[in-house]
Amino acid sequence: MFNDIDDENGPINQDEAFDILEELEQNTSAELRRKRAHVRIAVKVGLTLQPGNSSEQHDFKVRGVTGDISDGGLRALLPIPINVGDIYRIQLDKTSIDMPLIFARCVRCQLIREDAYESGFKLFSPISLPENIKAGSEEAKV
Repeated sequence: MFNDIDDENGPINQDEAFDILEELEQNTSAELRRKRAHVRIAVKVGLTLQPGNSSEQHDFKVRGVTGDISDGGLRALLPIPINVGDIYRIQLDKTSIDMPLIFARCVRCQLIREDAYESGFKLFSPISLPENIKAGSEEAKV
């Protein structure tokens, strides 16, 4: 795999590899907060997370809870670590918030304690939060 980097016809040339590593270095919590374009609303809503690929949809299903939601992303607390870069289907608890199925890429996952992981997701399509959620929640552009 790494020998392919030297080959101009390989999957990644040296310039691309350097750009990818540079982008990964910028994925710190402070940098991600700085880049946010949407106001985050602190909302605790149950969610169900599954792989985004339909052929893997039944491989696993995990339940978690949101920490905050914005038009372009969300933060969730999950009992297991998930793969950064992977695409997931996220269904929010319909009894708490009436939202359609969400597809998002995991942009970070970090250990909070032995049985809890905080994960950040960037949504593929912007969402509009219901007015009752906006009105009853604490807003913060963090």
